[in-house]
Amino acid sequence: MLVLVAPGQGAQTPGFLTPWLDLPGAADRVAAWSEAIGLDLAHYGTKADADEIRDTAVAQPLLVAAGLLSASALGDVNPGAVAGHSVGEITAAAFAGVLDETAALKFVRTRGLAMAEAAAVTETGMSALLGGEPEVTVPHLERLGLTPANVNGAGQIVAAGTMEQLAALEADKPEGVRRVVALKVAGAFHTHHMAPAVATLEEAAKGLSVADPAVPYVSNKDGQTVATGAEVVARLVGQVANPVRWDLCMETFQQLGVTALVEVCPGGTLTGLAKRALPGVATLALKTPDDLEAARTLLTEHATQA
Repeated sequence: MLVLVAPGQGAQTPGFLTPWLDLPGAADRVAAWSEAIGLDLAHYGTKADADEIRDTAVAQPLLVAAGLLSASALGDVNPGAVAGHSVGEITAAAFAGVLDETAALKFVRTRGLAMAEAAAVTETGMSALLGGEPEVTVPHLERLGLTPANVNGAGQIVAAGTMEQLAALEADKPEGVRRVVALKVAGAFHTHHMAPAVATLEEAAKGLSVADPAVPYVSNKDGQTVATGAEVVARLVGQVANPVRWDLCMETFQQLGVTALVEVCPGGTLTGLAKRALPGVATLALKTPDDLEAARTLLTEHATQA
């Protein structure tokens, strides 16, 4: 059984969309999406520097567009389940047929703008902690006033909070943590700092036309599969201010019988976690179109397995 997953913010790098725009019809699709959301996705995906695409309002729609473009290049995909990390949940909602592509991009554009506005209130950020045990790390973070915003499994937790709190973390790492790595994001996502964005998304969600998932959709909230489109959207709204439990998502993949995992562009982060947390599961990250042939082979070998 194959799981198709979409990465979250921080996976973007300058120029990562460039080779994908050479695929037949890709440039036209991206141009249409850009017009629909009022953002030049081709420019930001090919010419913008790291600081420009670090902007939350830019990074989020860019990542969803890249995920949709790379997944469609695979052809007829029949995954056993879909999931996304943070903003990647919107990409996954489109994979599952909950939202159409344009609706997903309009929604993520609203999300990015709302989260950027919320992040501007206080200077905040996120840092990944490598190593350590959750039962030791989480209480340590809470003592410093930080939120364990992403519990990613495979020995990785992402802390979020003010820059002063993150600086204190650098000076006072939890026992067992080897490194603290600042992430390429512009705010304390999945914390109370994002509460103002929830109200904006609640309003935006009222205008969405949704369908129930055509394939199992695994939620960041608790790692559970979600049966209705209305519940998927409700979770997308609330999740911006609540922790991502990717560890629980991977546990669900195991329970569903995962044998392979493909991560759409810009792939790498989630396959890295899967290699450590899901031993024996074949993994592949779509980084450039050169990866498509191997991904299609994996799809053929695993998509119909129970």
